[in-house]
Amino acid sequence: MSIHGVHAGEIRHGSREVRAKVAARLRSVEGHVRGVGRMVEEGAYCIDLIKQTLAIQRAIDRINAMLLEDHLEHCVATAISAADPAERRRTITELLEVFELSGKL
Repeated sequence: MSIHGVHAGEIRHGSREVRAKVAARLRSVEGHVRGVGRMVEEGAYCIDLIKQTLAIQRAIDRINAMLLEDHLEHCVATAISAADPAERRRTITELLEVFELSGKL
């Protein structure tokens, strides 16, 4: 679902292959987070915890990059080539909002 709900549930967007890879990576991140949680409970050294949380952040960044690339290749390419200027504007606005949320703007 997009930020604006434009694509809300009617159609699945992006490639199945990318979605499968993203799901697998998210399961991996979930396991990593659980492992770090155990480290915290066991009183692990702070620097070790920081290294692990940074690794989790990098993994999530890679997931976001995969999703963005897939979105650009499928959804954005379709919207930009569409005749409807409102759809093009919505797509651009969505991308700008994502970049703003990520702190890249």
